[in-house]
Formats: sequence, C-alpha cells, structure tokens
Amino acid sequence: MATAESFVRRLTRRLTEDPEQRDVEELTDEAVGTGAQRAIDCQRGQEVTMVGTLRSVETNAKGCAGGVRAELFDGTDTVTLVWLGQRRIAGIESGRALRVRGRLGTLENGTKAIYNPHYEIQT
Repeated sequence: MATAESFVRRLTRRLTEDPEQRDVEELTDEAVGTGAQRAIDCQRGQEVTMVGTLRSVETNAKGCAGGVRAELFDGTDTVTLVWLGQRRIAGIESGRALRVRGRLGTLENGTKAIYNPHYEIQT
C-alpha cells in the first residue's frame, strides 16, 4: 500500500510542479552526478569543469572579435562560452548539452565566462 501512495504522491508532484523548476533540478542533478562543478559555486580564476545546456548561440557576436559566443546553463547559473576567431563551430547550437573545461574569467560586464573552452557534446 505504501508503494501505491508514494507513486500517487510522486505523480501528483510531477503534474503540479513548475516544468521550468523541474528542468533546473534535472540539470543540476545531472551536473553533480557527472562530477562537474556547479556554476554558481565557481569563482574567477578557477580551472573548472561544467555540464549544462546551451541556451543561445551567437556567431560574430558584438564585442566577440568575430567569434562564437554561447550561454551555458547548468541549473544554477549561466556561463558565457567564447570561442575567439571562430565563425562557426560544428555541433554548437541552442539546446545542445555540453561538458566544458577551462579557466573561468569574466566579460566586461562582470558575467562569468570561459574563453576557448575545451568541450564535449553530450548525448
């Protein structure tokens, strides 16, 4: 009987909770489960490994010196990925899951950024 009650409780929670909040929790759990760091916990100057989803990708972005700029969201915070001197990078597109590694810096507006990160596309 307890199993049926817990199933109903989980189902009710899943149907009534905010889908965006559920997505955030899933992204955060996935990042922690792979041994990656949470973006919110990382500080400028650290060598970091993060897992997240690309929210947006811009090519030849203003202030990007003809490069590619993408926003990676891991469920806790957003980090801007900047590939200098690139016009396009195969596989780097909105909605794609990535694992990235590099030194955390900041953009001119104070936003967290990783320049020329090493990346792996997640499946």
